[in-house]
Amino acid sequence: MSEATHSFKRLEQIVEPLLLWYQVNKRTLPWRENPSPYHVWVSEIMLQQTRVEAVKPYFERFVRELPDVRALAQCPEQRLLKLWEGLGYYSRVRNLQKCAQQLMLQYGGQLPADYELLKKLPGIGDYTAGAIASIAFDLPVPAVDGNVLRVLTRLLACADDITQSKTKEKFRTLLLEIEPHTYAGDFNQALMELGATVCLPNAAPQCLLCPIQSLCLAHEQNREINYPVKTPKKARRIEHRTLFLFSCEIDGKQYTLLHRRPKTGVLKNMWEFPAQETCCTPDEAFSEACKLSEQLGLFAIQVTPAAPAKHIFTHIEWHMTAWKVSAVGSDIDALSQNLPNDFLLVESQELAPDNPTSTVALPSAFKAYRQLF
Repeated sequence: MSEATHSFKRLEQIVEPLLLWYQVNKRTLPWRENPSPYHVWVSEIMLQQTRVEAVKPYFERFVRELPDVRALAQCPEQRLLKLWEGLGYYSRVRNLQKCAQQLMLQYGGQLPADYELLKKLPGIGDYTAGAIASIAFDLPVPAVDGNVLRVLTRLLACADDITQSKTKEKFRTLLLEIEPHTYAGDFNQALMELGATVCLPNAAPQCLLCPIQSLCLAHEQNREINYPVKTPKKARRIEHRTLFLFSCEIDGKQYTLLHRRPKTGVLKNMWEFPAQETCCTPDEAFSEACKLSEQLGLFAIQVTPAAPAKHIFTHIEWHMTAWKVSAVGSDIDALSQNLPNDFLLVESQELAPDNPTSTVALPSAFKAYRQLF
């Protein structure tokens, strides 16, 4: 019997026990209550590189304010970013809106019930297309994510590198042969659910709770933790940054200064605290704060250090030092009109954590510093 035939026979046997297990053990999640194509799509984009528990409140707020494709397509960018604030990886929500706008133009505001057409839309790859097609439309196509790869490599004791696209395609091809023609969405979710709650990634798998334990080669060999195999990630590049946290008294109110990031690169086109792409000495920081204040029509009266902070992106690590700049000015309207386009003066309360009326989206990279406001 060939390896492929042996794998197929073993995989064929997991369908029924997984479906039965899923009906009893699936978690109650807001996007499962009404698995419309729109809800499935939004939730899957949010769940990319983000924990389920973190996504729940974001999903509920997002679909409450933007209940359909039309509302998403028409949402102003700053409001859209504000709804996403804290989830990170902002290219996801930008692609979400691009996709919504394309759906309005091509499909009357509806997601197409076709795997190949879904893959052609912005921000939708093999996995997301498979998830939408199977969960929302019950089409028998696989949805292969990290959880699924972990379950299947353990099940088959497969040492193929899961970071390789050919490995994902191999498992996608195998699953395509066994996808049930009814309850395809439940089957795909069962595989994902098993990986998320039982066949765990960063802890010992809970094999005694697994409905397919008797079929698992890695369990039979007592080698569960040997799988999956993947190439170690490259070390993240460290970047040093100096931030200037302005507290400006203007016309009896407190304002802070924000700067718009470049249109390319990390956190593109988003607001941040003014920064230098280097680590400044105290003298350099004082000089830069005074220079920036003067350019913008403010007068810096005190510059004091704030605690350092660190933020980790996928491939970059920011090491941030920060300086609190107390400044004064007059006539907020005149100051605002004369600011360069990439600067913004906002009332400090706009940055207060959990301010429900705030309209300014500030990335979570600066979470440690917005607490100061």
